[in-house]
Amino acid sequence: MRALRWHGAYRVAIDDDVPAPRVEQPRDAVVRVVRSAICGTDLHPYRGEMDTFTPGTVTGHEFTGVVEAVGPEAHGLRPGDRVVASDVIACGRCRACGLGHHYQCPQVALFGYDTVVGDHAVPGGHAEYVRVPFADTVLHPIPDDVGDERALLIGDVLATGYACAVGAGVRPGDTVAVVGCGPVGLMALEAAWILGAGRVLAVDPLERRRKIAAGRGADTFAPGDDLRGLIADLTEGQGPDAVLEAVGTDTALLTALDLVRPRGTVCAVGAHASDAMPLPTRTAFAKELTLRFAVGDPIAERDTLMRLIRGGRLDPTFVISHRLSLAEAPRGFRLFDSGEADKVVLIP
Repeated sequence: MRALRWHGAYRVAIDDDVPAPRVEQPRDAVVRVVRSAICGTDLHPYRGEMDTFTPGTVTGHEFTGVVEAVGPEAHGLRPGDRVVASDVIACGRCRACGLGHHYQCPQVALFGYDTVVGDHAVPGGHAEYVRVPFADTVLHPIPDDVGDERALLIGDVLATGYACAVGAGVRPGDTVAVVGCGPVGLMALEAAWILGAGRVLAVDPLERRRKIAAGRGADTFAPGDDLRGLIADLTEGQGPDAVLEAVGTDTALLTALDLVRPRGTVCAVGAHASDAMPLPTRTAFAKELTLRFAVGDPIAERDTLMRLIRGGRLDPTFVISHRLSLAEAPRGFRLFDSGEADKVVLIP
């Protein structure tokens, strides 16, 4: 089988000798991949930022496909079904899953991400075929009137952006700021509109991404010393009601905390990994802020998101900038890493 494997920092390659997956557990399914995507999260191992990442890992946690084989307990699935996978693998039967908190499942894993999430590695979707554990929970059918690319982003970036807006408690009429206009930030921007935001402000250093955000109805800004003043001028000196942070750096989170109005809410969905952020507790206390972190949960949110897509209220494909063959995946990583691409979709 052909698949993209990680071999070290800035070294990913298509290998033709990867063992084809098979059903191993009763709730497994094997899926033939139709579309997969490169995510910003994939850039962390690509850049060598994860010392324990295992060479030979098949990457990729966003994919759609067609069911090829199912285990005897993968109820509701059959060969030929079109499906989208959740990036989060969860059992669907424990207490956390019952509460809708699938990322907190004791058996949690992330496709193509080694043991960074959970304690067992599951090969990912940058491949021709994927084994899907707990397939009756992890996979979701794609209706006939929804194309693969519209469904694809439900599996991660769309669900993550939506979780950010919901986590920030966006209400009708709110002024909302989005810090970071990569794919997740743009999905958070769309979610803010869907939840009724009256005005959306978008902050990103890249002019190309600011133009995309402006095309989605946002007022746009580049980071800089005058950012707070510019946004204050638009919000009667108060700042936004909610700030959605979608970068994952200390600087971005500090910017969000600085911008938000007193008694406002900051929700961070950027993949944070810092142990030394200087949290400005004096400011947070004086402003009586609410700060929360969220992880997208496609299993919990996919029914809502699929309904919005089918109803014409949401089309996430506007973030896709490049469509490449699986063989071109190493180039896709280079484009994404350099900031030349917004979202790269791979076609086996």
